[in-house]
Amino acid sequence: MTCRGSVVGRIGRFLGVTTGVLLGLFGAVPAGAQPIYPVPDPDPFYAAPPDLAAHAAGDVLAVRAMPPVPAFPGTSVTLVKFRSTNSHGDPIAATTTVLTPFTHVADAPLLSYQHIINGLGTQCAVSHVLYTGDPDKAVREAPALNALLLRGWSIALPDHLGPQFAYGAARLGGQITLDGIRAVRRVPELTLGRSPVTMAGYSGGGMATAWAAALQPTYAPELEIAGAALGGVPMNLETMVRALWTNPHPAFGLAMAAAIGLEREYPERLPISDYLNGRGVAARDAMANGCVNEILGIGAGHSVLDYAASTSLVDDPEAWKVVEDNSLQLFDGVPTMPIFEWHSPTDPLIPVDAIVDTDRRYCAAGVRLHSQLTPSPEHLSAAVLGMPAMVSWLDARFRGEPAPSDC
Repeated sequence: MTCRGSVVGRIGRFLGVTTGVLLGLFGAVPAGAQPIYPVPDPDPFYAAPPDLAAHAAGDVLAVRAMPPVPAFPGTSVTLVKFRSTNSHGDPIAATTTVLTPFTHVADAPLLSYQHIINGLGTQCAVSHVLYTGDPDKAVREAPALNALLLRGWSIALPDHLGPQFAYGAARLGGQITLDGIRAVRRVPELTLGRSPVTMAGYSGGGMATAWAAALQPTYAPELEIAGAALGGVPMNLETMVRALWTNPHPAFGLAMAAAIGLEREYPERLPISDYLNGRGVAARDAMANGCVNEILGIGAGHSVLDYAASTSLVDDPEAWKVVEDNSLQLFDGVPTMPIFEWHSPTDPLIPVDAIVDTDRRYCAAGVRLHSQLTPSPEHLSAAVLGMPAMVSWLDARFRGEPAPSDC
């Protein structure tokens, strides 16, 4: 029996009723419901080396020249493995894919672009998705990124969910992003050692970008980053969780995937699996190695009440602390680099008030912040509508122009 079952047993003895009665009231906990991790990547390149702990954050662990990617003609592709840090300060091996245009000159601009990765399986990593040929897993921003490659920029695409694919662990994504920038600048053949650097991303990729910007002053103070563009960022996971708590939603699968991912990163503090009923465990197992389409299909129209044997975890302060620790609105650090932020004013997927509040806090702290509302009424089209302004803003940062501010 799980620890929770033991607690229920003690309560039962105190009240003079059987454990079975109480478990019937609170919901039976499936036996052996432990966190479920992704199937390890079959490519040994992704594995952590035995001497990982001897390396510093951002150290290059391995470099591999990759085949051309049809979606990005006129570029060479390099996969870089590097040492990063998980949410507990422990070393991990992470990867980033660098697209280098054939027109590249030494120390030309470098953009770290954090792609949306709505997945729990290793095959959902950008470094794999580039080669799938599956239109449902394509890099949808390829047209915009190709325009930047034509300008001579190099583009790094980090696998920012980490080796456990801890979807939802946003702070982790920020650290991997920063260490990826450190690493690619240290690969001699990429000739990016003195390149000016910017970052960008939307939605989950925007979350990794935003955390990287906020963490840079303390996590990577030696990095000089000219600016970060972030769009559609889920700034407050706690607000999102509470909004989806009992309400069936077509995108509930993403919320459940975030819970699974956070449990992977914080198994002791957020033991989601202990609180699932049989249907919940089945859904979790079906999602465990899935990418966005599988995750959305499994969770569509469901809510926590469909999958929870008990909702008592909602009263656990340690569980909420995990969610808070990955909510940028609640993080007291602020960027020192200029920020461009865009979003839909009526986004139904993310709490817009959390974005507005974070923007105000950054302005009050002296951040050079330019915020833009898109005419889109929803989440995904706002990404596309904000791209031209994002590119223009990034280009101005590389030219050294003073960053605009709405503050």
